[in-house]
Amino acid sequence: MEKKLFNIFSKSKRMKEKSKEEKQKIIVDYRERNSLVASTLVELGFEIQFRELKIADYLINNVAIERKTVFDFINSIINKRIIKQLQELQQYENKLLIIEGIDEQELYSDDSEGINANAIRGFLLSATIKHKIPILLTKDYEDTAKYLAVLARKKEKESSLNVTKKSLNKKERLQFILEGFPGIGPKTAKKLLSHFHTLKDIANASPEELTKVIGKKADIFKLFEEQY
Repeated sequence: MEKKLFNIFSKSKRMKEKSKEEKQKIIVDYRERNSLVASTLVELGFEIQFRELKIADYLINNVAIERKTVFDFINSIINKRIIKQLQELQQYENKLLIIEGIDEQELYSDDSEGINANAIRGFLLSATIKHKIPILLTKDYEDTAKYLAVLARKKEKESSLNVTKKSLNKKERLQFILEGFPGIGPKTAKKLLSHFHTLKDIANASPEELTKVIGKKADIFKLFEEQY
């Protein structure tokens, strides 16, 4: 009888150890270490492996996931950082942009400081249509973690870490700088560079010359005359 009881508890112990060994792993960028999303995933039973990811914040089943709070997302549109990040995500066949916190902060409003609501709508359309990146809006960090958990529980695949930061060529760098001005998108930037050829010539052009090329959008370049 004692031997039988011993075997029962040994089996239970082995099952617990096996369960512990089979925890699904999620690769997370080390900069997310203090994120409540990561800690919630641990609470949900996942094993988190923090690594230095060159691209994305999470790698799950070969899906590269860029996560931004609403505040970070809006700021990344203003400083154009998000454009390069979306370009880099193209190295993955499957990618996802998560915008977190729509219950905590309004995503866009006509009264938003620093960026027009339609500019945000335009970017969301560009990300889905031009860059082919699905966008997921989550209520808060817990909602984000639950979505990631559902994704992780699908059939597990190896996530490639063999990706690199994208280096912009000369033309892309010039265009990238111009697109930093509010209202200057890719088409307008290309039009200016095709006409003036250099950033110096654009800066030295008269308001009349600029208006002739890009219309009312030229008003933004009055910044060149402003003092800091």
